[in-house]
Amino acid sequence: MRIVIMLTYYQSERLELRILKPDSSSAVLDFYERNRNTLEPVEPLRPQYFYTITYQSRNLTWEYNAFLKSKYIRYWMFRKNSNIPIGCVCFSEFQGGAFHRCMIGYKLDQTATGNGYMQEAIAFLLPLVAKHYEMHRFEAMVLPENESSIRLLEHLHFVREGYLHSFAQINGQYRDHLLYTYIVPDSSED
Repeated sequence: MRIVIMLTYYQSERLELRILKPDSSSAVLDFYERNRNTLEPVEPLRPQYFYTITYQSRNLTWEYNAFLKSKYIRYWMFRKNSNIPIGCVCFSEFQGGAFHRCMIGYKLDQTATGNGYMQEAIAFLLPLVAKHYEMHRFEAMVLPENESSIRLLEHLHFVREGYLHSFAQINGQYRDHLLYTYIVPDSSED
């Protein structure tokens, strides 16, 4: 078995992918404030103090510690040679045993859409996470009207597996979601 160590920094063709520490809390806060009107309708309700340096610093501390314990991963996306985050890709709910699965989520700055950045980041990270965590299956939940996210997942070879009624509370209301999955190709030939 090959062991792959997840690093806190990667470069893809056009992006830098970074695990952030609390000293980046103002950049993360700026990302959320810039995209508040776009993100709030499609995410769970946030407490008002979510939009503070203190909250973001504590959250980045938690995320970094969870990364070190191999329990949660959030890579923030930056254009090369920039310190302004344009999005993130998150892997969570890792499950081993008979399942070897996890959830994937992502968000992109409203000014960065249509450039293929998210596709590039996910395509780069999926094989790394699959090897490091021995994942067999990645799952993504998508609102049915989120056509751009559906196109992204299908382009990345995720397959629609189901329709989840009243699955998650989004912006204060339980909403239906589509379940998309990516099955990691068998690497027994490696």
